[in-house]
Amino acid sequence: MKLGVNIDHVAVLREARRVNDPDILEAMYVATQAGADQITIHLREDRRHIHDTDAYRIAKLCKVPLNLECSIDEEIIDIVCDIAPHRATLVPEKREEVTTEGGLDVIKRFDAVTKAVKRLKERQIAVSLFIDPETKVIEASKETQADMIELHTGAYANVYAMLHSNLGASHHRIEALQKPRNELEALLENELRKLQESAAYAHSLGLEVAAGHGLNYQNVRQIAAINEIIELNIGQSIVARAVFSGLESAIKEMKQLVSH
Repeated sequence: MKLGVNIDHVAVLREARRVNDPDILEAMYVATQAGADQITIHLREDRRHIHDTDAYRIAKLCKVPLNLECSIDEEIIDIVCDIAPHRATLVPEKREEVTTEGGLDVIKRFDAVTKAVKRLKERQIAVSLFIDPETKVIEASKETQADMIELHTGAYANVYAMLHSNLGASHHRIEALQKPRNELEALLENELRKLQESAAYAHSLGLEVAAGHGLNYQNVRQIAAINEIIELNIGQSIVARAVFSGLESAIKEMKQLVSH
């Protein structure tokens, strides 16, 4: 199981004071030294954390593959084609969202997604699509000629947190999931089954399968146990743990979890 370490939140901290501290390149170096199999960053249209200069510098200096998440906006695709990372992961994007809230609607935006995939692959950039675990979306993803999908694990992570943490008692609680424990247990089982079946189906179609979003030190084991998933991309929980234990230690701990 490969671990992609998303270092966006290091840039979030930097941008909070608009200084070059913490240094995003130092985060990249520490992550690779700690065993990250790839570095993941998201070049958002509003540049809220990663900036163009960050992406260019990381692509130039990174000693492991760079997975560059981006929207299908044509100007962004132009930049990604110029940067030429190892892989581009196409994601949905809304200016008002705190983080990516769902998978890319490949069916509704099929032509635009296919066009973006074609342009990236002409530049010898591997392409992954960040999607919800749904059969029809997986089939549409295959038709775009993408190389890979990344299954959105947010629904699974949300139910897990409401069931196994104090999230429900906090001001960040998810009102739609304020349910009795037995209902949450059934929901969690269903979300995990959807991920398992989606991974198996995508693999049967010849797509490589990754997963990510909301994964942390408590919920990652069951996702890492899905045979068809070869890669997990994890960021926020690693950077949050690093506040207390240091980035190198946090990455090594996660790497051990996903490897076993």
